[in-house]
Amino acid sequence: MSDSQPSTEAGRTPAADAAHQAAAGPPAAGVLPGRRALREAAKSSRTGLFKRRSPRPPSGAASRAGRNLPAAIGVGLALLVSLLVGMLFLPLAFVALTTMIGVVGVWEVGRALEVRHIKVPTVPAVAAGVALPFAAYLGGPEALAFATVASVTALVLWRSLDPAPDAARSIMAGTFVLLWVPFLLSFAMLLLQEPSGSIKVATLLLLVVANDTFGYLVGAFFGKHAMAPRISPKKSWEGFGGSIGGAMIVGVLAVVLLLDRPWWVGICLAVAVVAAATAGDLAESMIKRELGVKDMSSILPGHGGVMDRLDSIVFASPVAFLLSVTLVPGSL
Repeated sequence: MSDSQPSTEAGRTPAADAAHQAAAGPPAAGVLPGRRALREAAKSSRTGLFKRRSPRPPSGAASRAGRNLPAAIGVGLALLVSLLVGMLFLPLAFVALTTMIGVVGVWEVGRALEVRHIKVPTVPAVAAGVALPFAAYLGGPEALAFATVASVTALVLWRSLDPAPDAARSIMAGTFVLLWVPFLLSFAMLLLQEPSGSIKVATLLLLVVANDTFGYLVGAFFGKHAMAPRISPKKSWEGFGGSIGGAMIVGVLAVVLLLDRPWWVGICLAVAVVAAATAGDLAESMIKRELGVKDMSSILPGHGGVMDRLDSIVFASPVAFLLSVTLVPGSL
């Protein structure tokens, strides 16, 4: 073969290669050359070599009930210890700390209402948040009633002097916030002024903690039947039962060991506090759902906002106070 006749591998000429390919026909279906075959195999294979690993959950991921459990436990214990120490050794410091928490709650609710373009008069609302708890602690029920009327009057006058529109809507919103947060929270200050007040408030806090803790644990592992699926889908009847059972244990131990009262007083107190705390939790969940927000804020890691912790206490405080002075006279 001369140099003018190019050859291919195995001695074939280009014409012979073309004839061979024509006789062989197109490549069989599914047989693709090179990189394209690898890409197709990676797409079609969901197992084996080309399977993607599922992403690892980030550190601090939410638990089954939707909370960052370590952060929630740490923050909750820090708040509880601070309140208990202040209440037992420095009652006025406890009132000041509770007042500060209530003021933050007022601010959170006012900010959340702005989502619906409802402006709460900030200055009179915050002033009421400071005045009402101290009035209750220093002057009792009469002083609390007077401070409430004066605060609502100041709120109306303040907003009436503001030329901005929607004055009536703003006044109603401010009155609602004032009565929801500082007014209801002030009943804990009234309870503190009762005989053995520090122990009673400590019992109230322990019952609220037991309500949250046992309800969370039982609901997370055994909850199947939602109490109010349109308001709070994660709150279940099983969790509510766990709250009552755990609070009964804590209530009986508290009234027998700390207050030296009959065991049945602890049962009554536990059931009443759990019912009120659950109502407060559902009420705040309904408000958040209406406003379209998940949490009132993100101040407390693992909890959300201050109001996401106060929602139970503000409803439970009046119930505990009324039970102390009227429903079970002489027992507490």
